[in-house]
Amino acid sequence: MHVSDGLVNAPTSVVFGALAIAAVAICAWKARTELDERTVPLAGLVAAFIFAVQMINFPILPGVSGHLLGGALAAILVGPYTGVLCIAIVLVVQALLFADGGVTALGMNITNMALIGVTAGYATAVALYALVRRRHLDRSVPALGVVGFVSALVGTVCASMGFVIEYAIGGAAPTSLSTVAAYLLGTHVLIGIGEGLITAVTVMAVVRSRPDLVYLLRRSRTETAVAA
Repeated sequence: MHVSDGLVNAPTSVVFGALAIAAVAICAWKARTELDERTVPLAGLVAAFIFAVQMINFPILPGVSGHLLGGALAAILVGPYTGVLCIAIVLVVQALLFADGGVTALGMNITNMALIGVTAGYATAVALYALVRRRHLDRSVPALGVVGFVSALVGTVCASMGFVIEYAIGGAAPTSLSTVAAYLLGTHVLIGIGEGLITAVTVMAVVRSRPDLVYLLRRSRTETAVAA
């Protein structure tokens, strides 16, 4: 969901802009622990794929559009820090070159889609994958597809609720907060289902062909080896 200029007042936009800059800088530093010569090309492909699917927009409210986010997918495949960078780069390019999302709202869009979406999606994926491993289904491709589906759904809904919080803090439009919250939640549950299906199919395809490149699997195996 892209937020355009004018929906939230200037002080709120500045605060979330500063938050986004600080968070992305930290992620850029931390991403070095997730990337190597094998996974850098995958990160580029993930960013390109997310850019493509995010260009398909449809209106939700005046000044707010809905689309697939890709945060959970990026986090599962290339890691949460790199995932944030992928989404943030896509959002910057869209705002500056395609006028998709307001420039003054760029900090809020990065906060919602890159920070909240990726964090919520990845946390869900980690929790579900731990459950899958306890049931000895970690080699089951369909089980990993379910992990991807639920993670994408949760990440999408949480990202949309990020805007509700921002609107509650400094909303500048006449629409009531309850209306915004109800409409965004209902719409993004549907979007999340679509995103979940795409994420599940993509994750299963990568797991079948190159499971060694999937960050979620690599991280879990590394933790198991260290524990042993």
